[in-house]
Amino acid sequence: MYNLCQLNILQKIYNMYSSNIWHPCTQMKDFEKSPPLNVYRTEERYIYTKDNRKLFDATSSWWCKSLGHRHPYIIDKLKKQLDKYEHTIFANTTNDEIDRFSQRICNLTGMDKTLYTSDGSCAVEIALKMTIHLRSFQNQTKKIKFVCLENSYHGETLATMSVSDCGLYSDPYKPLLFDSFKLKNIPYVTGKNDPLWANAERYWNKSQQYLEQHKEFINALIVEPICQGAGGMLIYSKDYLNRLCNWCKENDIYIIFDEIMTGLGRLGKLFAYEYLDITPDFLCVSKGLTSGIIPFSIVLTKNQYYEMFYDDQLTKAFLHSHTHSGNVLGAVVANAVLDIFEEENILTNVKDLEKQFSESFLELQEQLPIIKNVRGIGAVIAADLNIDKKRAGLDVYREAIKLGALLRPLGNTIYWLPPFNSTYQEIDLLKQITKQSIINAFK
Repeated sequence: MYNLCQLNILQKIYNMYSSNIWHPCTQMKDFEKSPPLNVYRTEERYIYTKDNRKLFDATSSWWCKSLGHRHPYIIDKLKKQLDKYEHTIFANTTNDEIDRFSQRICNLTGMDKTLYTSDGSCAVEIALKMTIHLRSFQNQTKKIKFVCLENSYHGETLATMSVSDCGLYSDPYKPLLFDSFKLKNIPYVTGKNDPLWANAERYWNKSQQYLEQHKEFINALIVEPICQGAGGMLIYSKDYLNRLCNWCKENDIYIIFDEIMTGLGRLGKLFAYEYLDITPDFLCVSKGLTSGIIPFSIVLTKNQYYEMFYDDQLTKAFLHSHTHSGNVLGAVVANAVLDIFEEENILTNVKDLEKQFSESFLELQEQLPIIKNVRGIGAVIAADLNIDKKRAGLDVYREAIKLGALLRPLGNTIYWLPPFNSTYQEIDLLKQITKQSIINAFK
């Protein structure tokens, strides 16, 4: 006979979700109540599952499907390239597609050089390493520290977690991480009409006092310009960021912009830094770069830094590589994405979405007292659930699936970040689904 303790263990094993797959950024125990969605097809803004669900992709499948799923123009270009070849070592080769894309993206950003890798974390890692490497050339051995912002997120490698402020992801690994200077009490805003958006002098004055104490040790600033993604879809003052970046320029501090989420139109401009008066020294881009079709990322920088590595000695080269860096499939898709931006007035669509998003969430806030702190810019809108319950957003996710939308809240933050070509009718339906999901989750 089993005793009570043994029975409890057996029951736990029986209930445990069973699969060979360990899903990313997921508490696997959640699948006991709601198993992962078994996808068999996607089309435009929709995900179709084997149990006959049609789900509107309200988060662009982790913020990358900016042009929706299986855009026919992109898929056609990809198929044609597959008939030629799919990959060669990039250390010793080049191709017309990657050359063309490099020229186009440099022209769009005002940068000079492109270094390719596979994903956002790796792009940020490269930028961090490159700034430290440059200091070694200049014999600036004290300037090794990074500055980042509270609630920032730059990836999940050891270096990128060290310059982030999302303890949920990094706390277990603290013994492996290095210290950074983190700016606290930055001026968050509801959007571009918030008074702090254009004038955050008093916030900056406090930050400047802190930075002045440490400037001789600071190597680089790294930020998600204007909007912080994983930290809670938080929007902050462009004036504050302008002041911060100008201070960095004055004090020989490199500027790294992590535009993994914000780049390629998400905030209403092609790049978020276009809201500012300055350009970065290093620009990291991924996700929307290929509309999520092929893993592909890029670090853009300037000739003055490239030239410091240009030498007869291999020891002076920047020796960082990934197997699929600069793969031709990614280049073909990235070129196709830029073609679509040029031909389909994508940024105009984003401006239309911005207006509808704002009206929709303010309406939801009026109807549902549980919703607070609405904020938005471009094709991003978010609000918090005012409820004393951890992971309340998970309940909303489960209810939304039943009603036909894939929402993936960040903790208790509900947000929309759908494809740019979403229609007015689709967003109106998403509003209704969001409202009913919240009602059903907490009735």
